[in-house]
Amino acid sequence: MTYVYDFDEQAEGGRELLGGKGVGLAEMTQLGVPVPAGFTITTEACRVYWTNGRRFPDGLEEEIADHLAELEQKTGKRFGDATDPLLVSVRSGAAVSMPGMMDTILNLGLNEVAAEGLARATGNGRFAYDSYRRLIQMYGEVVDGIDGYRFEQALTELKQKRGVKHDVDLDGDDLAELAQTFGGIYELETGERFPGDGREQLSRAVRAVFESWDTPRAQVYRGAHGIPDDLGTAVNVVQMVFGNRGDGSGTGVCFTRDPATGKPGLYGEFLANAQGEDVVAGIRTPEPIAAMKKKMPEAFDELIETIRSLEEHYRDMQDIEFTVEEGTLYLLQTRSAKRTAAAALKAAVDMVEEGLISREEAVARIDPGQLDQLLHPMLDPNAEYEVACKGLNASPGAASGEIVFDADTAAERGKAGEKVILVRWETTPDDIHGLIEAAGILTAHGGMTSHAAVVARGMGKPCVAGCEELTLDPQAKTATLGTHDVVEGDVITIDGGTGNVIIGAVDLVAPEINEDFGTVLEWADELRRLKVRANADTPGDAAKAREFGAQGIGLCRTEHMFMAEDRLPLVREMIMASDERSRREALDKLLPLQQSDFEGIFEAMAGLPVTIRLLDPPLHEFLPSLDETTDERMRKRIRALQESNPMLGTRGCRLGLMYPEIYEMQVRAIIRAALAVEKRTGEAPLTEIMHPLVGFSEELSRLRELTDEVAAEEGAGEYLCGTMIELPRACVRADEIAPHADFFSFGTNDLTQTALGFSRDDAEGKFLTFYLEDDILQRNPFETLDRDGAGELMRIAVERGRRVKEEIKLGICGEHGGDPDSIQFCHELGLDYVSCSPYRVPLARLAAAQAALKESGVEAVVVGG
Repeated sequence: MTYVYDFDEQAEGGRELLGGKGVGLAEMTQLGVPVPAGFTITTEACRVYWTNGRRFPDGLEEEIADHLAELEQKTGKRFGDATDPLLVSVRSGAAVSMPGMMDTILNLGLNEVAAEGLARATGNGRFAYDSYRRLIQMYGEVVDGIDGYRFEQALTELKQKRGVKHDVDLDGDDLAELAQTFGGIYELETGERFPGDGREQLSRAVRAVFESWDTPRAQVYRGAHGIPDDLGTAVNVVQMVFGNRGDGSGTGVCFTRDPATGKPGLYGEFLANAQGEDVVAGIRTPEPIAAMKKKMPEAFDELIETIRSLEEHYRDMQDIEFTVEEGTLYLLQTRSAKRTAAAALKAAVDMVEEGLISREEAVARIDPGQLDQLLHPMLDPNAEYEVACKGLNASPGAASGEIVFDADTAAERGKAGEKVILVRWETTPDDIHGLIEAAGILTAHGGMTSHAAVVARGMGKPCVAGCEELTLDPQAKTATLGTHDVVEGDVITIDGGTGNVIIGAVDLVAPEINEDFGTVLEWADELRRLKVRANADTPGDAAKAREFGAQGIGLCRTEHMFMAEDRLPLVREMIMASDERSRREALDKLLPLQQSDFEGIFEAMAGLPVTIRLLDPPLHEFLPSLDETTDERMRKRIRALQESNPMLGTRGCRLGLMYPEIYEMQVRAIIRAALAVEKRTGEAPLTEIMHPLVGFSEELSRLRELTDEVAAEEGAGEYLCGTMIELPRACVRADEIAPHADFFSFGTNDLTQTALGFSRDDAEGKFLTFYLEDDILQRNPFETLDRDGAGELMRIAVERGRRVKEEIKLGICGEHGGDPDSIQFCHELGLDYVSCSPYRVPLARLAAAQAALKESGVEAVVVGG
């Protein structure tokens, strides 16, 4: 088996074999783009490394040696030479982009003697020793696990000693001294001198990149983005080109369109006399890319021409890393750019208009989950506030929360449901768990392409980066924002759209859908077969759902109406009643209130179907706890209603059968509301009455009879009567239940609980967390449908239900109705609609279109996050 390929060598397998970075370097080489020479060690080598007890595959070291010899021939330099050595970088590159999660090491091949030789050969001692001290630090951190703070502290102390502010102000002698200091730190931490053999450096560096695939930060990132754990990473060994050879050199990161807005045009950052890690890691605050035009006009013009051709070739927005070495441009990487949802939508619409891609491709490449970004809160334009300081508007959206200074605290408090803002000097890949849980991120250093900015944009979180007026002391848990002193726990607000940082909480408002959003969703609507409804319990929720394009209500939960302050006393009066007559008296008082609720919802959804679920929860949920009341009569009733497992107790249709007057009142309120709205508007609501928790055909038969009798008494027009399928027995006996139903709606929250034997409240945060972390389960079954368990029960119900009633309407109204993977499964099952929360309706519309495209052979290749 071949494990290593040169960039100019044809290799089948694409990015799955060569990784995203490797395939990009190979394609650019073959396109004639200026790329340093090098070779790629495949993802297969990484996979074998892990299955082989963390040992290199047989023959890999020999292949690396052969390709290194070819690289020496191409460059005319020898690896490890003492006078003018060939130097290489080792860079990770998985098939799916994981920015900043794995490791890179630059300047491999240097040692004390070679650094002296490089200084003589180039006549630039500063460049030579700058490169060497960087190697010791990166190698020490990545290969040997030395805390980077040790090196940074030594660098800071030297700058203070010399009275300078920036790294570039240190001369060659200073950096030679620093390299010696770094070597001493390395020896102190490892007990060994820094390795002088370049081949040993290379071998250990490749091993370290393989190891970085399985670091905690990489595991967390893959878990958060649904990336399989068994892909492995490729390793790219690339001839070093140097942006730190003086003022005629530099490095940068650029995008072919703005990754925050999608606006066309070159966008990025540049640092003169620096290496690439300085930009990506936020070590120095870079300049806008336009600064390069003044300093290196010829290289800038070549960059513009090259990136334009790359975007046309890949037909997508590109994220490009480049280096200029003494006026000569080299591209080190190109990949599909991470971008905000707004940028993804604008770029897709613009590229369709430019003729680069089709509408189908535009729809297929938007990440449905990322649309949530556009539905995140923004600062209320009418709010009054004082800006404490300002940074870079690195990722749009706004958030208020309490300050925390470390990722562990952010993760802990965020998981507990608290709103926190993670405030850091600069984030690192090890902070990923805190970034996931924080409401927003604020950093003192770093630019628009720093780790914090890239990760925040991908997650749809607001981020303000490079805030120079922010000083912080993480040990003391204090910071200064402009002239304001703050401590951990103080509330601040950040606006990632403007870069503003504000002391205290500011009112936030939901954003409006923009034109690009609407355009892509219109295209999606033309492609999808599944209809999309919303779960909504109030007229306001219904109106919001309609605004987002919902085609009806798939679940209106009547128990939420019972909890209202003016209803709860009447509900309790009904529960406390000692006989049917007293219950009916209380229900008669509730009826006009329920009718009013339903009228508001019917009016908001005029012309669209509305599925109303009759009372579902057990009655004790409407009573206070024993500790909250001294009324002995109520305490006696509470004790009488208590059950060991109320989720499987007296609830749903069981209540309706034991106390039919409750369901009679609700059906009467629904029918009267529909007739009242029809009289006012001239349009009859499309009413669907749903009985919950049916497991036996006789249950629905009797409740259907009750429904029809009440509807006939009220002079009802057309309506549908059906059931929520949420029990395994209902699924396997769907052929017996279907004759009594006009529709089935899968309640996948409870179906998942009853199919898996999981109590959601007890599982999440306890054993289910362990199951996910220990890879017993790959996904949370309450977030993404368990296709082989609850999903298989759904498949049985669909097949058996339609076998006896072909025209039966089928939908889903659990949380899974807003999950893209679950929506794909619903499409495959042939359901008629999915229903989800109002704010997830746009996501569901797009996911439903992508499911239809997949069926027709167009795979979704999402690049937004």
